[in-house]
Amino acid sequence: MVEEISIVFPAYNEVENVEEAARRAREAVALARIPSSEIIFVDDGSTDGTAEKVEALAAEDPRVRLVRHPRNRGYAEALKSGFAAARMKYIFYSDSDNQFDLKELKNLLPAIEDYDIVCGFRIYRFDPLTRLFLAWGYNLVARILFRIRVRDIDCAFKLFRREVFDLITIESKKFFVDTEILAKAVKHRLRVTEIGVRHYPRPAGRSTVRPSHVLSTLGELAEMWVRIHFGPRAGGGRSGR
Repeated sequence: MVEEISIVFPAYNEVENVEEAARRAREAVALARIPSSEIIFVDDGSTDGTAEKVEALAAEDPRVRLVRHPRNRGYAEALKSGFAAARMKYIFYSDSDNQFDLKELKNLLPAIEDYDIVCGFRIYRFDPLTRLFLAWGYNLVARILFRIRVRDIDCAFKLFRREVFDLITIESKKFFVDTEILAKAVKHRLRVTEIGVRHYPRPAGRSTVRPSHVLSTLGELAEMWVRIHFGPRAGGGRSGR
């Protein structure tokens, strides 16, 4: 039984969404009957008042915590900071744009008893056609290169045992982070499974993902493939659990 959980939300210019994200996180924890929890927002250099909004939420609810980057450092760095700040035995992360029903977290909890990582996969994805096509192609390449047996690698709905991050050190900077974690999980023979979750249109704000990010992510993919398979610290992190 999961008795404690850290919920991590990376956030960049999400002032319109963070309050609703916190509310949904509290609902999800209550529905799953998890006795102890914390909700961590990592403000990645927002300029729209996101950090100040989270501080106001934290003043009302001690479970809400703010980790703040003074400048924008990228999606992977935001997750890395959130995972490092997490204090609970299990760590869940999702984006703060409210495109997932966090109450479906309860569906992942039974599986974490037998696995190290439980990945959500989007049963239907509400994204522009161009982004869907690019994501399909990227997932195909990443699955082949790293032997990842997950159909939706970059789905922002994942649950981890915290020991995963004793083994895996996040080295990427931007949107390659999900692939990096799962590639290193394969390297370390961690147990990974996936469960379908629903995906919804973004209710407010604008996505910061652009087609131009594809080239930089492909560059990270090639660099990480070499590092994992031929580098002196293949896989990153420590050598034992």
